Amino acid sequence: LKGVGFLKNIYLNSQRDRIIPYIATNIFYFWTYLVLKNHGTPSILTAFILGIFLASSVALIANIYFKISMHGLGVGAFSGLMLLLIFTGFPYAIFLPAMIVFILAGIVSSSRLIVSNHTPFEIYTGILVGILSQFIALFVVG
Repeated sequence: LKGVGFLKNIYLNSQRDRIIPYIATNIFYFWTYLVLKNHGTPSILTAFILGIFLASSVALIANIYFKISMHGLGVGAFSGLMLLLIFTGFPYAIFLPAMIVFILAGIVSSSRLIVSNHTPFEIYTGILVGILSQFIALFVVG
């Protein structure tokens, strides 16, 4: 997008810079969800992709009002997946991978605060949207 003149830099500092990437990723995630849904993919993976689409869609709308953390969305969605695996009785040992994901979520979120790219509200909102979108997606997919 920078190469064709849509963005001033690659860092997506302003809310305006984030609109096209949100729309592009929403199209990609929705298309991926449709492909996975129609080809017999395990429901947890289909729900995960739908959850990412929902989180990205909420972030696009929230972007009108404030700069929600994209990193928070990502680690929140991944944390939400781990919580779902734990709560739905996933048949394999998931505790250690889940703890690693939660620690990485804390490291990523802390680093965003340290470099002052976001306020705590923007990061916490991103994490919350990411987690909640996974639970809604699992409810929708079944």
